[in-house]
Amino acid sequence: MNLQERQWVIGGIILLMSLIFIGRLFQLQLGPSSWKDYAARITEEREIIDPARGMILDRNGQVLLTNIPSYDLLFTPRQARLAGGLDTLALSQTIRLDSSKLIQALAKADAYASYRPSPILKQIPNEEYAQFSGELWRFPGVQSKRRSIRTNSGGHASHLLGEYRETDREDLDSGQGYHLGDYKGKSGLELQWEKRLRGKRGIKYHLVDVRNDYREPLSNGQFDSLPIHGEHVTTTLDLDLQAYGERLMENKRGAIVAMDPQTGEVLALVSAPSYSTDFLSGKNRGTHYAELLKDPAKPLFNRTMRATYRPGSIFKMIQGLIALDEGVISPNSRIFCNRDILGCHGSHSMDNLEEAIVHSCNPYFHEVMKRMVQPGDSETIFQDASDGLARWSPRIKQFGLGTDLGGHLSGLRSGSVPDTAIYNRMYGSKRWAYSTIYSISIGEGELLTTPVHMANLASIMANRGWFITPHTVLDIGGNGKPEALDSLVETGVTPSAFLPIIQAMQAVVESPQGTGTKARVPGITVCGKTGTVQDGDRETHAVFMAFAPKDNPRIALSVYVENAGSGGDWAAPIASLMIEQYLKGSIAQTEKEQLILQATYPFPEH
Repeated sequence: MNLQERQWVIGGIILLMSLIFIGRLFQLQLGPSSWKDYAARITEEREIIDPARGMILDRNGQVLLTNIPSYDLLFTPRQARLAGGLDTLALSQTIRLDSSKLIQALAKADAYASYRPSPILKQIPNEEYAQFSGELWRFPGVQSKRRSIRTNSGGHASHLLGEYRETDREDLDSGQGYHLGDYKGKSGLELQWEKRLRGKRGIKYHLVDVRNDYREPLSNGQFDSLPIHGEHVTTTLDLDLQAYGERLMENKRGAIVAMDPQTGEVLALVSAPSYSTDFLSGKNRGTHYAELLKDPAKPLFNRTMRATYRPGSIFKMIQGLIALDEGVISPNSRIFCNRDILGCHGSHSMDNLEEAIVHSCNPYFHEVMKRMVQPGDSETIFQDASDGLARWSPRIKQFGLGTDLGGHLSGLRSGSVPDTAIYNRMYGSKRWAYSTIYSISIGEGELLTTPVHMANLASIMANRGWFITPHTVLDIGGNGKPEALDSLVETGVTPSAFLPIIQAMQAVVESPQGTGTKARVPGITVCGKTGTVQDGDRETHAVFMAFAPKDNPRIALSVYVENAGSGGDWAAPIASLMIEQYLKGSIAQTEKEQLILQATYPFPEH
């Protein structure tokens, strides 16, 4: 083939390729094709619009937890390179971030995605962001994104409200639609009602060019969706009572739990010491969390629901009620205070039931439980005690002890009510008798309860034998309480059995010989019971539970003050002030109030 022929062949090949190429372009431009759709898709971007998270309110509509604006700083490495680089020293000075930490954050962003924005600084408070936002234009590739964070301006009820923070690997793998950089409730009500609080995201679609710069909305926004606001959660808490309880417990360790006995609604949950949820939000969360974790007073620990204490002398009322109901004793049964069997205090010697509760007589209730648990019906004392305890334990649990009280309080420990199986594991089958376990007769030994359980016991006493399962939510999204919160539980004890016990509780507060006289409230009949709970070699815990008024009660509560000695000296006056604040709205007992406010851990002799 000569030169001219070769030229014609090559020219023909070029012409054929050109025609094919032109035809393909014509098809892509004018004809329907999956390639055309693909070309469009690779230029699409979508912007996630986070909804406003629902607020958390108290029973009267006062705000406990809401949202405030913060800002994240984002960095897109490719934009900085196209602009000729980034002055990292100037940027670190502008945003007040250590240069080494900034360089580390920039490198991490570059490794993640060079053409997409990645966060380099998160949750910058609005006030701090305003100081340098006007200078960000100087730094190519750096931009900001507004983000809402939670704020609890009063710092109240932090243990109940819980923490709201960035998702972790477990959340991302949960299949619940969380993405890297999202935030969610991690504890407390924030976690318990996360799905209702979080709302639903919105999406905006738009087109970008090869530099990732915004061009126009996709299809005039017809595929966009607006975010749906999260639902507001109204709690049962009374914020004024909660705040007052926290004030009374400043510089102390312990708990206050207050409830409406007729509804099971929790009015106050005070765990001391406490912290503000705001302390665990923002860019310094890690540092603050480490400080709280190291604090020997354990402010992160929710004593109202997680701390387990022995019920102490308060438990004697349950013993008396069951014994009355089973006919083991009558209100007039007198039992000798034999202090050779068990230590006691005071000058009494032959109390009836009411007097035994007023004097908190240990030998009396030692004998009462012995009659129930070891009545002499079996061939041996070991079998007798085993059978008796098997009957006794379920009756104690009917008062809510050793249970989750309906399961509506997230994180509540059940405590412990010992049964035959427990003692068989401890001592061996048929190798223990009542003489081995008698400490539980006065609320010590293997019995464990929480302050919530003791406040619920006060509700049972107020109601003469029943309780509504405790709960902290009054309404969600304007639709009322979630289902099953108002479950009624009967103790199985006849209401008439409560009359002598309640009369004794009134005498504990009103009688000159009563151990709870400092719980008195002028013009209000308070019924209560003191407790002094052992704590190893340390000073005893001061405990008090009460309800008021005696007729048609409106508040039931328990007070625990750790290592404060007698329940009558410290827990009782705190209960008195809480009752007065709730029922009267103000405090007339100013001297009592000042004494409590000035008292600090460890407590002085009193």
